[in-house]
Amino acid sequence: MAVAELYTQYNRVWIPDPEEVWKSAEIAKDYKIGDKVLRLLLEDGTEMDYSVDPESLPPLRNPDILVGENDLTALSYLHEPAVLHNLRIRFAESKLIYTYSGIILVAMNPYKQLPIYGDAIIHAYSGQNMGDMDPHIFAVAEEAYKQMARNNKNQSIIVSGESGAGKTVSARYAMRYFATVSKSSSNAHVEDKVLASNPITEAVGNAKTTRNDNSSRFGKYTEISFDERNQIIGANMRTYLLEKSRVVFQSENERNYHIFYQLCASAQQSEFKHLKLASAEEFNYTRMGGSTIIEGVNDRADMIETQKTFSLLGFKEDFQMDVFKILAAILHLGNVEIIAVGSERSAEDDSHLKVFCELLGLESGKVAQWLCNRKIITTSETVVKPMTRPQATNARDALAKKIYAHLFDFIVERINQALQFSGKQHTFIGVLDIYGFETFDVNSFEQFCINYANEKLQQQFNLHVFKLEQEEYMKEDIPWTLIDFYDNQPVIDLIEAKMGILELLDEECLLPHGTDENWLQKLYNNFINKNSLFEKPRMSNTSFIIQHFADKVEYKCEGFLEKNRDTVYDMLVEILRASKFHLCANFFQENPVLSSPFGSAITVKSAKPVVKPNNKHFRSTVGSKFRSSLYLLMETLNATTPHYVRCIKPNDEKLPFEFDSKRIVQQLRACGVLETIRISAQSYPSRWTYIEFYSRYGILMTKQELSFSDKKEVCKVVLHRLIQDSNQYQFGKTKIFFRAGQVAYLEKLRLDKLRQGCVVIQKHIRGWLQRKKFLRERRAALIIQQYFRGQQTVRKAVTATALKEAWAAIIIQKHCRGYLVRNLYQLIRVATITIQAYTRGFLARRRYRKILEEHKAVILQKYARAWLARRRFQNIRRFVLNIQLTYRVQRLQKKLEDQNKENHGLVEKLTSLAALRASDMEKIQKLESELDRAATHRQNYEEKGKRYKASMEEKLAKLQKHNSELEMQKEQIQLKLQEKTEELKEKMDDLTKQLFEDVQKEERQRILLEKSFELKTRDYEEQIRTLKEEIKVLKDEKLHLQHQLEEEQAMSEGLKGEVARLSKQAKTISEFEKEIELLQTQKIDVEKHVQSQKREMREKMSEITKQLLESYDVEDVRSRLSVEDLEHLNEDGELWFAYEGLKKATRVLESHFQSQKDCYEKEIEALNFKVVHLSQEINHLQKLFREENDINESIRHEVTRLTSENMMIPDFKQQISELEKQKQDLEIRLNEQTENMKGKLEELSNQLNRNREEEGTQRKTIEAQNEIHTKEREKLMDKIQEMQEASEHLKKQFETESEVKSSFRQEASRLTMENRDLEEELDMKDRVIKKLQDQVKTLTKTIEKTNDVRLSSGPKEYLGMLEYKREDEAKLIQNLIIDLKPRGVVVNMIPGLPAHILFMCVRYADSLNDANMLKSLMNSAINGIKQVVKEHLEDFELLSFWLSNTCHFLNCLKQYSGEEEFMKHNSPHQNKNCLNNFDLSEYRQILSDVAIRIYHQFIIVMENNIQPIIVPGMLEYESLQGISGLKPTGFRKRSSSIDDTDAYTMTSILQQLSYFYSTMCQNGLDPEIVRQAVKQLFFLIGAVTLNSLFLRKDMCSCRKGMQIRCNISYLEEWLKDKNLQNSLAKETLEPLSQAAWLLQVKKTTDSDAKEIYERCTSLSAVQIIKILNSYTPIDDFEKRVTPSFVRKVQALLNSREDSSHLMLDTKYLFQVTFPFTPSPHALEMIQIPSSFKLGFLNRL
Repeated sequence: MAVAELYTQYNRVWIPDPEEVWKSAEIAKDYKIGDKVLRLLLEDGTEMDYSVDPESLPPLRNPDILVGENDLTALSYLHEPAVLHNLRIRFAESKLIYTYSGIILVAMNPYKQLPIYGDAIIHAYSGQNMGDMDPHIFAVAEEAYKQMARNNKNQSIIVSGESGAGKTVSARYAMRYFATVSKSSSNAHVEDKVLASNPITEAVGNAKTTRNDNSSRFGKYTEISFDERNQIIGANMRTYLLEKSRVVFQSENERNYHIFYQLCASAQQSEFKHLKLASAEEFNYTRMGGSTIIEGVNDRADMIETQKTFSLLGFKEDFQMDVFKILAAILHLGNVEIIAVGSERSAEDDSHLKVFCELLGLESGKVAQWLCNRKIITTSETVVKPMTRPQATNARDALAKKIYAHLFDFIVERINQALQFSGKQHTFIGVLDIYGFETFDVNSFEQFCINYANEKLQQQFNLHVFKLEQEEYMKEDIPWTLIDFYDNQPVIDLIEAKMGILELLDEECLLPHGTDENWLQKLYNNFINKNSLFEKPRMSNTSFIIQHFADKVEYKCEGFLEKNRDTVYDMLVEILRASKFHLCANFFQENPVLSSPFGSAITVKSAKPVVKPNNKHFRSTVGSKFRSSLYLLMETLNATTPHYVRCIKPNDEKLPFEFDSKRIVQQLRACGVLETIRISAQSYPSRWTYIEFYSRYGILMTKQELSFSDKKEVCKVVLHRLIQDSNQYQFGKTKIFFRAGQVAYLEKLRLDKLRQGCVVIQKHIRGWLQRKKFLRERRAALIIQQYFRGQQTVRKAVTATALKEAWAAIIIQKHCRGYLVRNLYQLIRVATITIQAYTRGFLARRRYRKILEEHKAVILQKYARAWLARRRFQNIRRFVLNIQLTYRVQRLQKKLEDQNKENHGLVEKLTSLAALRASDMEKIQKLESELDRAATHRQNYEEKGKRYKASMEEKLAKLQKHNSELEMQKEQIQLKLQEKTEELKEKMDDLTKQLFEDVQKEERQRILLEKSFELKTRDYEEQIRTLKEEIKVLKDEKLHLQHQLEEEQAMSEGLKGEVARLSKQAKTISEFEKEIELLQTQKIDVEKHVQSQKREMREKMSEITKQLLESYDVEDVRSRLSVEDLEHLNEDGELWFAYEGLKKATRVLESHFQSQKDCYEKEIEALNFKVVHLSQEINHLQKLFREENDINESIRHEVTRLTSENMMIPDFKQQISELEKQKQDLEIRLNEQTENMKGKLEELSNQLNRNREEEGTQRKTIEAQNEIHTKEREKLMDKIQEMQEASEHLKKQFETESEVKSSFRQEASRLTMENRDLEEELDMKDRVIKKLQDQVKTLTKTIEKTNDVRLSSGPKEYLGMLEYKREDEAKLIQNLIIDLKPRGVVVNMIPGLPAHILFMCVRYADSLNDANMLKSLMNSAINGIKQVVKEHLEDFELLSFWLSNTCHFLNCLKQYSGEEEFMKHNSPHQNKNCLNNFDLSEYRQILSDVAIRIYHQFIIVMENNIQPIIVPGMLEYESLQGISGLKPTGFRKRSSSIDDTDAYTMTSILQQLSYFYSTMCQNGLDPEIVRQAVKQLFFLIGAVTLNSLFLRKDMCSCRKGMQIRCNISYLEEWLKDKNLQNSLAKETLEPLSQAAWLLQVKKTTDSDAKEIYERCTSLSAVQIIKILNSYTPIDDFEKRVTPSFVRKVQALLNSREDSSHLMLDTKYLFQVTFPFTPSPHALEMIQIPSSFKLGFLNRL
């Protein structure tokens, strides 16, 4: 198809625009070949004629369905306006900053923090194919990491862009991704160190510019090293072209490097005061740009962060202080002011120079001298020449730049040392963060080097793209045609070849008097008119222009030589080399040049040879260094697989999501994106797989084409038919390649086909509506016509004659019809009266008969119900009496047992009280002795006080006497010795004062002692008083307890008497058995009497009674009894048959006398009913008879067993001769027990015989009474009633007999228990003797075998314990926990069987009261569970099995702990199995912690198994067939596409869930835990699906919402099928359900926005806006969501206070609770399977 044919009406094109670069217009008129103009309709509604050239028509616009694609190569028309428009839609409207362009990731700087870089996003992209998710820097990083791991080949990520485009942030995020997904298992935290290097390099290498607040002023290549497990082991960093000039000069509104301002902001801190810093405004090097503060940046806080990162990398405070000292020295050096002296000389100011020298350890005099002078060495002499002020200033600045450059390199070197690794590097991923192409108003040496580096990178990029295209074509067997692409090798040759710009620059730098002008003149002479890429500006002689691949750039030659030389005078270098500050001195030592580590790597050669001179000075220039480092970089990149990230700055005002088309187009051209597009567009840019093409364009295929089975052939046939020009497409092995515009043409055909189909549908619907309307109008017209014509006919027919004739005819008809009707009425009336008479008579007779029958039935019912009520009452009364009797006996026995226990407790309490009393008496005696001792102490103290007082008084008397003597002497010699007397007087005064003071002190001490003594005596008295009161209380309590004990003893004696009385009554009850024989004979006599009475009745009645008696066949009953029953059939059984005959006869007579007045038919029916009831009674009595026989049989077996056991004891005596003495006593006791039992049985038999004799006498009296009553009929009826009562009494007697039998059974069981106790004593004594240990074991085994014959009512009772030996503990844990296979346990065994076995062993240790044994078992069991779980961390079935058993074990410890809250649901027998000696609550807590850990690992395993199938099954699989969501895809999707033959479906998810559920149920996991696990899984399914939906714009469509809603319904149906609706799992899917609803709902009006706000309560505002921005129509019929609608919804959502995170946390775990579920299994009934290999355990 010709390109010109696409320029038809309604198609749209792009035309240039001075403001927006390109603007859209619609073709208003079809274009024909040869037309000079194209009629266009602009978007504002104006029409214009656009001049066109047939060779270059305006570019066509893509269909709206292709706009906003993730990959620019998916566009059908690939050109600049299409790329620009796609980026505008994605960035400005959809708020998406990343877009693919083939192999390039285009990243737009949003100038806003976005929630798309969290750990959840990283985990979402980890392991995903690059084209499956939305474009992202994490997708590029994942692709690099995956290719490195898969191919073991080094990778590179090249991040470029101009300043402010976000290069540094993108590189930082890529490194963070690697650090997150490849965390090492060691504790070295290498990842943190790699990330920590970024803040340091940004502090010393980034600065504020007019375009960016954090602009990187150097290039950086970070090599992240990985080991063989693809884990980070270290890193290495290389830097390129640091902008040193920024240290000494900044333009307006720019800043120096961040580290200077951080240091100045922290100047007042104590650790920095010795640096003598001030604010940044006081230093020349920091205030030059006039902007020392960045809005929103806290330099002091950043300084703290920088220090933290230094410390994290292992840099000590001394090292940090050395770095800060050099930085402070640079600032002080900048403030050294050069003052001119005269016209040619200069001098220096010492104010900051002294600080500079102090910090660096220099001599200030020498520094001052050589800052202002220079040394010139000639062949003959050395001359010191003073410098001018500008020269001195330049020398100072050069020194500052040199020091800072060395410091920067030193910091990078130390960072590399900190990131070094000891192991071997397996692979690496390099991240290149380098400046993009730059063009400013004034471009200098830095921009020249930057653009030179970009030329080299662009060349490498072009070759790589060309190589990928070639590989794609060769893989698909597409004929390869040479593609013309831009080769920038001539520009590179212009810069770096021999006699190129760089070589001429280095040559000029060698000349002593070389200048920028001379160098520029050489460029003019060598390249003007000789090289088309080099130009001279028209209006300037100090500039030159180079035609780069991106644009023309004009460079100013000023400063090129100085910046290239980068020289510092030798004397200054010598001074710094001699510095006392070691770091400064090391900077200026000569270091050897390091060789490239990539010596054998691929190299990129120039077209022209590059000369590498050996001159030392030449090699040291900045240009040569940069060129060599660039060679090294290109070697590295060529040896790796590159991945490209192009950062774009959307506007210069740094406004969020503002799209400046001019700036963006300029950068797209500069970064090579458009070049990639151009290369792709020249070949076959659009590529579809055959399946995608078949699915998308199946609507264009005919029925005949669709009938083919091979889809590949169908696609070929369809394309040959639709596109006649075969050059527009090519068929590959797996894909179809289309030239530019062909996909748009196919989309147009598809849209036309759909539109045509819509038109056909609309046509038929509109036709049907019109036909329906026409038929409705036609019917209405016919009705109107009908009424109108009838009206006309009536008007024509009405005349006077016709009216008269009509009235006459009507009158005749009236009379005739009246006559006929009256006759008919009379006839009908007579017939009706006759019928009513007969009918009413019939009804009256029928009603009378019915009333009569009902009256008779009521009489019958009255008698029948009365008889039934009497029988029911008698039965109930009989059973109630029996139950009451048994209950009272049991209650009295229980009360007696409780009373005995209480008596025992009271005795114990009394003994304890006696012990307490004895101890209290001892205490009282001790206290009395202490009181005596205290009294003696007090007397001693009083005596001492008295003696002390007397001595003091004596001393005072002596002193007074002595004083008087001295006074007398003083008077006698007063005249002679006045001076001596005065001195003596003074001395005496002093002595008296001291004595008085001592006396006072002693008095005070004495008073204090007396007070303390009084207090102690009071305390002792109070204690004695309290002790006496306690003794009194104890005596009262003792008396009270004695009274209570006496009362209890009296009560217990009364209860014993009552029990004895009841036991006597029970014995007398057995006497009624004697009546059985009497009743037997009585029944025979009564039967004879009844037969004699029957003979007197009418013949029919006698026949009926004979039939009834014959129907009861004794032989039939005997035949129904078993042989064993017939063997034991005694007189009691014969009595049964007699009793049944008596009962039957009495029932017949009773029915006869009651129904004499009724007809014979009623009598027969009543007797039949009686016969049925009697047969039921017979069956019931037969059951009772069998039970009695069973009881007799069990008693007999028990007696034989006891006798056999007694006979076995002598045998044991023969086997164990050494133990005969110990066993004789036991044999005697056993013989006594058996003799007692035989005596009791004989007594019982005697009682039965006596009862039978008494029954014989009673029977004779009853016969006499029967002979008397035979004379009268009424007396016979009374006798029959008595017989009925006698029969009832017989039932009672039979039940009492069963009770007697039960008492016999209890006695027998008691004897067996006593016998068992004797056997246990025997076993215990046998075990003492070591010599016969084996024989005793065999003895116990034989005894246990003999005890297997049990009573029918009481099987062998186990204690619910498992006996084991201490040395078998390890074997128990090994077999039961470590070696146990779950699959063999969960089949046909109770849930939690190992847990129950463990607990039964715990009960055994508890019963032994062995704390060490119990502690060892619990610790071993817990450690065993931990070990088996640790060894099988990924085994889901085993984790499920041990989670179930751990919970069962925990529940058993609670259930049998003895705590009331856990014993509520226990049976009485289970309560007896509670632990008695130890509290295991601490172990319960430990087990609960172990269960929680197992549960978390259990959830992790399930999540790991189901997570890979969630997105394919929930999101990608199309469960609703026919609703396809396929769209054209780009390069990324195809490059990483995989075969989807084994793709997961929704069925895969349901099958996995069913497997989890069935495994949990088989392992007996508690239903509540199962519900919690299912809830966690459903949360994961919803979160992973929703997170993937957020990151896949192609999935945000209405059709995909329908698919998701359908899949959710499948999950809900699964919950319903498993009866898990109450697990709250459905609620966890609510966010996903609301997201699916949001994709399907209408999104246009204000009401729609309000509905979204009200309905989407489970989604956050960020998530709702993300879905709306990502909504992508699949067809042109769907409408996009307008930005205005998104703003409306956002305005409504602003009031919400919800999370700002976009992604749901898939690692979130709901809090787990383990419910307490008591075990229904009785421990006594649990048996150990042989497969457990636990034969060493014994059931007790």
